[in-house]
Amino acid sequence: MTDEQYMQRALALALQAEGNTSPNPMVGCVIVDDDGNIVGEGYHHKAGEAHAEVNALAEAKQLARGATAYVTLEPCAHYGRTGPCCVALARAAIKKVVVACTDPNPQVAGQGLQYLRLQGIEVVTGVCEKQALRLNERFFTWITKRRPFISLKYAMTLDGKIAARTGDSKWITGEEARTFAHRLRRAHDAVLVGAGTVLADDPELTTRMVEGKNPVRVVLDGRLRLSLTAAVLNPAADTLIFTGLAADAVKADALNALPNVEVVRLPLIEGKLPVSQVIDELARRGITSLLVEGGGAVHGAFRDAGLADRVYAFIAPKIIGGSKACTPVGGAGCAFIEDGWLLEQVEARQLGPDFLVTGLVPKEAE
Repeated sequence: MTDEQYMQRALALALQAEGNTSPNPMVGCVIVDDDGNIVGEGYHHKAGEAHAEVNALAEAKQLARGATAYVTLEPCAHYGRTGPCCVALARAAIKKVVVACTDPNPQVAGQGLQYLRLQGIEVVTGVCEKQALRLNERFFTWITKRRPFISLKYAMTLDGKIAARTGDSKWITGEEARTFAHRLRRAHDAVLVGAGTVLADDPELTTRMVEGKNPVRVVLDGRLRLSLTAAVLNPAADTLIFTGLAADAVKADALNALPNVEVVRLPLIEGKLPVSQVIDELARRGITSLLVEGGGAVHGAFRDAGLADRVYAFIAPKIIGGSKACTPVGGAGCAFIEDGWLLEQVEARQLGPDFLVTGLVPKEAE
């Protein structure tokens, strides 16, 4: 097997913990002896638990001596809830470490690689780097920008509608696409919608179609229109409701009395909640990634504010028409075509009868 093949295995291991490691990255490690045999494997299962390298070394035991370790992210060099992995690798007498990408965390940022080299260990970097950067794009944004990685997600028909003219929107896409969307919820710390979506669809915003944790539910409701019996208020997950300073105090108190609900007040700007301040508040609470599942108005607000990192567009091969049918991104929009976002690193895949197109928002859009 090649370095790339061993690293692909390490990346696959890392992905098994998707949704469970925040605020830490997903990391996988494969240890290979001189004969090319895999003698140890491991990944970081959950924040606070042993790191990938430690788990792989525990499986390899004495066979780690003189072996090569393939790690999807630079081994950590600091003491946190666990010890530094670069030290663990050196103590196990690993002779070579192959790393997919470096860690921008200031507590690491090249220090792990430097330590390994000082111990006489050969270090190779950049193997499957693109895939490793994609794997932990949410973590890297959190570390470098100190705000959540923001994904805009919507499902639309082939003619660009997210609902019929009556408001009916169940279901635009099929079960495979909806299951994938629930995987996206699991992968993010929080999911956000507007009050209009809650009033129209009464969603739970959980990961009920897949196994795994539920995200924190965030609702933008400037006038506090939510019903106290809304499904988004059920005890399946925590819920943050952002509203205006002048919203009904009695209703706010009733919502705050629910065990899993908190109302956060912000000043409205031109009658709307400023999404930049919402993001600042989520960052203050340690939310490292956010999936925005709002309607056109909410997506438009994020687009106009330049607050998005990736777009997930699910497209169903249906045409429903209607000049008054809703579209996925509203707001002020662009005055000229050339000002639109041209997504980068675009990927496309088929999910049952539907299609998913995803790509990164260009950096200059911020």
